[in-house]
Amino acid sequence: MQPTKEKSDLQKKVHEVPHKPGVYLMRDRFNRVIYVGKARDLRKRVSSYFLPSKIAQADLKTRAMLGAVWDFETHTVRSDAESLLLEGKLIKEYRPRYNISFRDDKRFLLVKIDMSEEWPRFRLARFKKDDGARYFGPYAHSGALRQTLNFMRKKFGVLTFGRGSPTERELKSATYQVPMRLSEIRAEQYRERVAQACEFLEGHSREMIATLEEEMRKAAEKMDFEKAAELRNMVEDLRNTTKPMRRFTRGSLPSAIDPIADVQALADALQLSRTPRVMECFDISNISTTHVVASMVCFRDGVPDKENYRRYRVRTVEGQDDFASMAEVVRRRYSRILLEAREANPNAAGYSQENTFDAARRLERDANPQSPIRNPQSYIRLPDLIIVDGGKGQLSAACRELQRLGLHDLPIIGLAKEHEEIYRPGRALPLQLPMDSGALRLLQRIRDEAHRFANTYHQLLMKKRIGESILDDCPGVSQNRRNLLLRKFGSVNRLRKATVEEIASTEGIGRKLAEDVHRFLHRH
Repeated sequence: MQPTKEKSDLQKKVHEVPHKPGVYLMRDRFNRVIYVGKARDLRKRVSSYFLPSKIAQADLKTRAMLGAVWDFETHTVRSDAESLLLEGKLIKEYRPRYNISFRDDKRFLLVKIDMSEEWPRFRLARFKKDDGARYFGPYAHSGALRQTLNFMRKKFGVLTFGRGSPTERELKSATYQVPMRLSEIRAEQYRERVAQACEFLEGHSREMIATLEEEMRKAAEKMDFEKAAELRNMVEDLRNTTKPMRRFTRGSLPSAIDPIADVQALADALQLSRTPRVMECFDISNISTTHVVASMVCFRDGVPDKENYRRYRVRTVEGQDDFASMAEVVRRRYSRILLEAREANPNAAGYSQENTFDAARRLERDANPQSPIRNPQSYIRLPDLIIVDGGKGQLSAACRELQRLGLHDLPIIGLAKEHEEIYRPGRALPLQLPMDSGALRLLQRIRDEAHRFANTYHQLLMKKRIGESILDDCPGVSQNRRNLLLRKFGSVNRLRKATVEEIASTEGIGRKLAEDVHRFLHRH
């Protein structure tokens, strides 16, 4: 057998690997797959193989594999769970000589229910058999799956685990069946519960998860952080189990990301008159009513432009109102851009004769007529496409604000999470792109990045709030004095480092109270 091609420059190729979750395949000189691995960050993982220090410390097996590597390829996926499933599928398909895991089918779990039984149970299984039973899965998170089955037992009153007909304990114990004991209902009524539980496993869980999230928010607002954390873990388990997961089959291997091609595919799919080289995406995060925040992330030529990310604390909205919150941040973002454009060009001729959108576009060209993408910080510009995370409601709220600003010609869409539906102004029906479409993958990447950025900001504020709450337990510190201290020092950590004299210099804080605060913070 002859080598298929010359050896690739692996060190150079590593720099082309994205910082995304996915799988990587190592190939030898005959183009055979000799190793398959997964990673949360493909570039970090793959590059680590070719560091001299890594090679020097590697065991004999790893050294032998690295010596045989002639080339590699990577494939991105949407989540860590999908990378685990795809890794297992590829290992079973290629049988790489340097992989020892996944040699059998014992890595992933399935949920099985046999409807021919009088009292069907939800059980765990390793293999899918042609036995007439119904199967769900496979599931990458075994722990989350077991917790989800426990939740189903309590929520729907269905039997889980075990075998055969209900035991005496299961028939009589209220801790097993909610809201009533099995001994008090007929088998036909029980089957209605089973049908509801099956729909839940199939992914029809949005309302239930939303209810748990609301309970979590209320617990956080009451400072019951232990309960909030318990509910947060339960929501995460349910999402990991019930969210749609791709089934990887032969020929369905995801292709590598090509940002420029994806941008063009998106322009074609949306029938845009201008290629969306610059896109801005908004996401609202409202884990609690105390801190409702939003994020705006920017993609240029299909890749993140992190220097132009923005984050917002919603100011004018009472409670949790995604529509009003979206309207506020869109208004703040683009009214600021228009203001900066006017300030940068106060004597622009003919501005008053143009509409706002045309004037802003002209100012972009005047600021950098050669290549506006080349130096994004040197000019002010509107995006080629706005994306809001949500459906018709969020899109309508954003469109109203753009119209008030005179930016009604600015392209905008809404991307709804549940079925990845694309909503467009003036169109009654949403657009659905194929799941393997490069255009949809690009939208998912920017939407997920906006969601991550918003949640990161929310977590930062929540940590700060938890830190501030320690002052509530300090004797003599009223709500007003707490606010005065935080306003002056900025955070509890800075207050903890302050001297008694510095604390006492705060308005409304005397020497004795300053000593009490200083002593309290150093004990807690």
